[in-house]
Amino acid sequence: MSYSVGQVAAFAGVTVRTLHHYDRAGLLSPSGRSGAGYRLYSDTDLARLQQILFYRELGFSLDEIADILKDPQANALEHLRVRVGQLTAEIDRLRRLAEVAEQAIEVQQTGVRLTPEERFDVFGEIGFDLSYATERQIKWQDSAGQKESMARAAAHTKEDWRQLMGEAAAWRAELLAAYDEGEPSDGERAMDLAEEHRLHIASWFTSCPPDMHRRIADDFATDPRAFALVVPPSQQRPGLAAHLRKAVHANAARRVASEEDR
Repeated sequence: MSYSVGQVAAFAGVTVRTLHHYDRAGLLSPSGRSGAGYRLYSDTDLARLQQILFYRELGFSLDEIADILKDPQANALEHLRVRVGQLTAEIDRLRRLAEVAEQAIEVQQTGVRLTPEERFDVFGEIGFDLSYATERQIKWQDSAGQKESMARAAAHTKEDWRQLMGEAAAWRAELLAAYDEGEPSDGERAMDLAEEHRLHIASWFTSCPPDMHRRIADDFATDPRAFALVVPPSQQRPGLAAHLRKAVHANAARRVASEEDR
């Protein structure tokens, strides 16, 4: 059975120009011509085209494919072995690039310039959810506070992060102890812990007035990804995020009242 160049192009998912190019290159010449001189391809021609397209998909040049097709039994195996080696090396290179790109994304979205190994060493169970970091960055990208926070985070050294996380862990232990002991969210102890958290943010990231601290605490109560930044899931208790939110709001009200009394 014979097929026109247009039919073959449709079958193979290539352009007519590509088939003409293969013909001119001597790679795939149609077996016949119509009475009007148009190219006609046989089933054998289609089988050869399949081979050509297979090798093209693997990245072989047309010259290499022509060499292989001169004697497929003698030439194909060695060419394929070489190409497997090249593809494996390229896969490794692309994987390394992907890792670098992922780290760049994390730096842009979290401000943390640490390797994955250093992150695990410093942060332990505390993780950065990139979906949350992305949403936060998009939402607050024009905020002076967000810009300052990202810049200061990016400037922190590994030792800075160790100190920061040590302070956070000590604060978290006090928070959990107070909550487990039934400390009311508007009590002095809870509000003092809320104030300590606010000052921690101001010390390491950006100034954190009461209104900003309220917004941060609101996120803790409504978004588990945000709360996981301060209390890892393995240490969380039912109602703890809401308790911290109420303590932050109570402390903010206390600070506002204190300012008004001055």
